[in-house]
Amino acid sequence: MEPQNITGIPEFLLLGLSEDPELQTPLFAMFFFIYLITLLGNLLIILAVSTDTNLHSPMYFFLSCLSLADIGFTSTTVPRMLKDISTPHKIISYVDCLTQLSLILFFGCMDSLLLTAMAYDRFVAICHPLHYPVIMKPQFCSRLVLISFSISILDSQLHCLMVSQLTFCTEVEIPTFFCDPPQLLNLACSVTSTNGILEYCMIAIFAGPPVSVILLSYQQILSVVLRVPSSGGKYKAFSTCGSHLIVVGLYYGTAIGVYLSLILSPSFRSGAVASVVYNIVTPMLNPFIYSLRNQDVKRALRRLFSRIMSF
Repeated sequence: MEPQNITGIPEFLLLGLSEDPELQTPLFAMFFFIYLITLLGNLLIILAVSTDTNLHSPMYFFLSCLSLADIGFTSTTVPRMLKDISTPHKIISYVDCLTQLSLILFFGCMDSLLLTAMAYDRFVAICHPLHYPVIMKPQFCSRLVLISFSISILDSQLHCLMVSQLTFCTEVEIPTFFCDPPQLLNLACSVTSTNGILEYCMIAIFAGPPVSVILLSYQQILSVVLRVPSSGGKYKAFSTCGSHLIVVGLYYGTAIGVYLSLILSPSFRSGAVASVVYNIVTPMLNPFIYSLRNQDVKRALRRLFSRIMSF
């Protein structure tokens, strides 16, 4: 099949999760419910942090930004997936595909960098508690979010530029429910060894430093906590990190699962389950992880519900 430039292809076909007609209605109902829960949970976290003065601290400021990024992350894929489930024509245009790809990478990178900022916040709070108010000033936290925003834009636009240079055969079927850069690399008709190397280099550049900062932060935290003489003091220190560690494990664990599945069997929908967890389930679980394990957030949500019910 002769390749032609991607700009000459008006549309792509998203194969989705299943082509079985009997599964379309249950899938639509399930993902619609998950999307509503995700929106509600993350919006409640944002409202609780913004309205409760007890949560006006760097850790909860980053948490509210993470919730906002999670709303954007899931909103980039789920509404489109629901539309495709409800119609037999699962077509996405070239422009829409690049736009979706850019937004997914932007919000995904924002999640990664915000989780890194939260790890640094826990490092300063536990390892340098006396300097915490001086280091983690509101201006510094705002700069961290602004830097995260700028790096995320750069990451998404570099990936978008790389994909726009690919050439494809006349029929492009994407074996998932969204436009994923590795999937597009696998489907390109042109020689993609250079693009593949560039893709992994960008992953190393943009994902390597956040992972390194998180690992180094918790290495220092662990060394400090282990020197605490009382078991109660150790538990108190670790309890402030528990929710963050669970979210980090969930985020990076599913991200690694997606890319490993694409490497091991790129021509099948083997990464569909990992992609669903990474793109849809993780943003839904984050508010529950932080609210169920954090007494401050629980109390703030109770006060928020009380104010809502009093109207």
